[in-house]
Amino acid sequence: MAMQLRIVHTSQYEYDGRAVASHNQARMTPVTTPEQIVVHHRIDVSPKPWTASYTDYFGTQVTSFEVVDPHDTMTVTATSTVQVNRAGTPEPTTGWAAYDTAEIADRWTEYLVVSEAVAPPADLAARLEEIRAASALPGDAARAVVRLVHEEIEFLPGATDVESPAAAAWEQRAGVCQDMVHLAIGGLRMLGIPARYVSGYVHPVEEPVVGDKVAGDSRAWLEWWDDGWQGFDPSTDTAPNDRYVVIGHGRDYGDVPPLRGIYSGATTSELDVTVEITRLE
Repeated sequence: MAMQLRIVHTSQYEYDGRAVASHNQARMTPVTTPEQIVVHHRIDVSPKPWTASYTDYFGTQVTSFEVVDPHDTMTVTATSTVQVNRAGTPEPTTGWAAYDTAEIADRWTEYLVVSEAVAPPADLAARLEEIRAASALPGDAARAVVRLVHEEIEFLPGATDVESPAAAAWEQRAGVCQDMVHLAIGGLRMLGIPARYVSGYVHPVEEPVVGDKVAGDSRAWLEWWDDGWQGFDPSTDTAPNDRYVVIGHGRDYGDVPPLRGIYSGATTSELDVTVEITRLE
């Protein structure tokens, strides 16, 4: 069932004094793909900045902006209207031997690196080998890895932060969607399956009512390679449907943060974020 969604994502920084200047990068623009079309998008920043846009290495649209007037607060609002019509998840088709070929191992080498951010601890690595041995196809193993992470990790806001490695969430068996995605990505890469991080939004209501404005979620999920990128959300143990809107992809969260920047003048800042989503049709 296709959906048209409007997303309003607002981030507001409040400084402990006056910031003299601020330089930032916003990755808050949905990507157009065969499964989602961006009908409208704009980013508004207050105070009024200098801006420039470009597409980064991983294909995510970036708005770079600089505020050079002294300010106590800075507000960034991204408003998007997106038409989403996702196909169902296909059955696994690619065999294990194919993942050692240049067509996959070389082509997607960046999505095979087991970095510190996603590296699974030793006890999880042992369970991954058991999954591989029991899986006829890599796609079957990928599904089992995601299910394992979903079953073992309790969703607990505040249990980690954006700098926490995946291993920390596994050790305490608690984390947020970012941690689950990092754990699953690391597990897949250890098995030789290319996997990438997806940043976006999800409408929280299973059957959204047209016209209802609700508090939405910024969400992370993942995609693995099996004759194409196959998406899955470890936090719900389901494949993304038409309630999901993709912003961009990367190796891990560090490649696709919604907002990143530096400022001078003030010593500290506080960030308040809201996401509102409305189904239009």
